[in-house]
Amino acid sequence: MYHYFIGPVVGAVIGYITNDIALRMLFRPHQAKYFMGIHIPFTPGIIPKEKHRIAASIGKAVSENLMNREVLEKSLLSDDMLSKVGSAIDEFVTTQSGNDETIEQFARHYLTDDDINAMRTDVSNGIVKMITGKLQDGALGDKIAHMATEHALEKTRNSLAGRFGADMLVQAVAQPIEKIMAKHINEILQNNSQQMIQSLVTEESNHLMGLTMQELMTGHAEQVAQIKGGILNAYRVIITEHLPRILQDIDISTIIEQRINEMDMDEAEAIILDVMKKELRAIVWLGALLGSIMGTINALF
Repeated sequence: MYHYFIGPVVGAVIGYITNDIALRMLFRPHQAKYFMGIHIPFTPGIIPKEKHRIAASIGKAVSENLMNREVLEKSLLSDDMLSKVGSAIDEFVTTQSGNDETIEQFARHYLTDDDINAMRTDVSNGIVKMITGKLQDGALGDKIAHMATEHALEKTRNSLAGRFGADMLVQAVAQPIEKIMAKHINEILQNNSQQMIQSLVTEESNHLMGLTMQELMTGHAEQVAQIKGGILNAYRVIITEHLPRILQDIDISTIIEQRINEMDMDEAEAIILDVMKKELRAIVWLGALLGSIMGTINALF
């Protein structure tokens, strides 16, 4: 009578123990073992032994199937993600609409004083250089002189003196005067435009940096909306045009492979067991169940 119970119990115990040992042998021992100089089979465990190959396979699988361009682009450009980016911009605008810090004070949260000064200098110099280059263009002086001459002629024609032919006199001397004016205007622009523009740009830059975030955000709803649209468009361009190069530069596959190879086996074992503890325990108990079934069959037949 007892053999009907002993068989299933023994089978269950054997199935439990063998599966438990098999699962432990996936991770342990971490190093190869030797007895009298002879390598002991199945050491190290399967995962430590194949760690480099597993790391390369996981890195390749993740980069090709989970974090490739198509998957990331679809996720990053989804309506939900674009909505989140837009909401983040709106939240920033709403928050800063009540911020009485100046732009310079706000920037100090993220940049050092040297960075702010360097940025201000670079932007100011760029603007000054661009405007000065336009003002020092010889054609500009000629245009100003011509416009001034035409204005003087028009005024003369419409004046009382114009009715008595004064405009004819002005017309006669207009061309040489225009050339002289153009020459002097060009000289003035060449010698003074940079200093003048530098002063104006510096003044406007100081004024802008002195504005509060509240002043910057309030009353400029149209400009804020345009900036928001520009940020969203820039985000789309970065994802669609630059994502492939970013992924290539990052080399996700290599990063994952290196990170796994750098892991201590105790750390790797803990991570795997933490993720699959329930499933691995189920395998052990499944061994006990199968052993019990085999023991029952053996007892009956």
